[in-house]
Amino acid sequence: MQIAFLVAPEGVEQVELTEPWQAVLDSGDVPQLVSTKSGRIQAFHHLDKADTFSVDRTVAAAEVTEYGGLVLPGGVANPDALRMDKDAVAFVRGFFERGRPVAAICHAPWTLIEADVVRGRTLTSWPSLQTDIRNAGGTWVDEQVKVCTAGRNTLITSRKPGDLKAFCATFVAEFARAGRAA
Repeated sequence: MQIAFLVAPEGVEQVELTEPWQAVLDSGDVPQLVSTKSGRIQAFHHLDKADTFSVDRTVAAAEVTEYGGLVLPGGVANPDALRMDKDAVAFVRGFFERGRPVAAICHAPWTLIEADVVRGRTLTSWPSLQTDIRNAGGTWVDEQVKVCTAGRNTLITSRKPGDLKAFCATFVAEFARAGRAA
C-alpha cells in the first residue's frame, strides 16, 4: 500500500517526517513524499534547518485513489503553508471524502481545519491549536494519541514529537485495518 506524506517545500519538523516514514517502511508499505513543488523539501529541527528530502510527486499531480492513507507531519511553518495551497487542501479533503485514513501530528491539524474536515471530530494537536479546532467545530482533547472514527474515515492525531512512538504504532495499525477493509 502506498502512503502519502504531504509536506510544504520548507518547514516540516524533521522527526515528525522521518519517524512515521520509517514506521511505514517497517510495516511493509511504501511512503511517498508529496509536496506543493517538485525538487527537494527543507526540513527543520524546530527553528533550525535540518536535512533536505526529494519530492516524489507534486500534490497537483497526485491522486487520492493511489494511496491507502495520508500522513501529515507538523512543524509550525509546514501546515501554515499547506493551508494556503488550494491543491494541498483539496488533496487532504479528498482522503476524508473517499473514507481513507489520515494521521496528523502537532500543528498539522491547521491543514485539516482549512479543508473543513474537523467538524464533529475529536482530535488532539499541539496545545496552541485547541481554540482553532473548537472554532472549526471539532472537539480537542489532550491525549498522546487520539483515534476518531466519527466520520467516513479514521483520523489519528497526536500532540508532539514526544508522542511519536504511540502515534506511529497507532496509525500503522489503523492504516492496515483500513487497507484490509477496502
